[in-house]
Formats: sequence, C-alpha cells, structure tokens
Amino acid sequence: MAVCALVLEAGGDEDQAIAALLHDTAEDHGGRKRLEDIRQRFGERVAAIVEGCTDSLDRPKPPWRVRKERYLGHLAQAADDVLLVAMADKLHNARSVLIDYQQHGEAIWSRFAGGRDYAAWYLVELARLFGQKRPSVLADELTRVVREIVELVGSTGASGGL
Repeated sequence: MAVCALVLEAGGDEDQAIAALLHDTAEDHGGRKRLEDIRQRFGERVAAIVEGCTDSLDRPKPPWRVRKERYLGHLAQAADDVLLVAMADKLHNARSVLIDYQQHGEAIWSRFAGGRDYAAWYLVELARLFGQKRPSVLADELTRVVREIVELVGSTGASGGL
C-alpha cells in the first residue's frame, strides 16, 4: 500500500498505482503464471510494469548479487512506468531498512544475502541510477535515506557513497 501511495503522490496514474500494489506478486508468489494472471485481469501495461519491477521470475532464483546486477542493468534501460514504480518500491524498502536498523541494529543484516555491505552497495547503486534516469522528489528522498543508512552503518560496500 505504501508503494502505491508514493506512486500516486508522484503523479502516477491508475495503471501505475495498480502495478505498485502488485509489484512483488509475480516475483514472490507464482512467477510467470502469476504474471499472466495479472495480464488477464489488469491489462498489458500493468503486467509490463510488474514484470519490469521484477528481478527474477525463475525458480530457483539466481544468486543474489547476480540478480541485483542484472536488475540494475535492466533498470538502466527501463521505461518510465517501470522506473516510477521501482523507485517508489526501493524508497519504501530503504525507509524500512533505516527504521529496522535504528530499532534492531546490526541484526537486520542477516536478512540480506551478502550482509550489510552488499545491501548498502545495492541501495547506493539504486539511488545513483534513479537520480540519473528519473530525477525527482522521490529520487532525492531515496538518495537522502540511503545516505543516512550508509552513514549510520559505516558500510565499506557502498563504493564511495553518494
């Protein structure tokens, strides 16, 4: 729901808002079959946005770093619809990471393949990419939140910071 609100606040339309609500369903709950269900129920544009926000429909999923590097490459070429929804998702995720870190400290990194440094690297790369590809209030906020995370955790994996 939060991702949808961010999309709408950024001027997104109905299809983008629907895709924001569904952005993780194919990736996490059914793969290509779920994506086809979304296409049938909500149309090609919504399905294309959901697919564009997905780092892998394969089972088993490729290794974490491989998936994230491919996803970053994909986003560099993605349509504006995908960039908007993906950026809202990553902003929501980064805010959640920041809050969780403030509440639980270093223990949160056990949820991330590769731990703190890989997670920080990925967040920094996402913030850079969105700042370049789709400059906006959302991109600025993502950069601010990621910078705060990197400063708090002192990550060495963030490759130079933001």
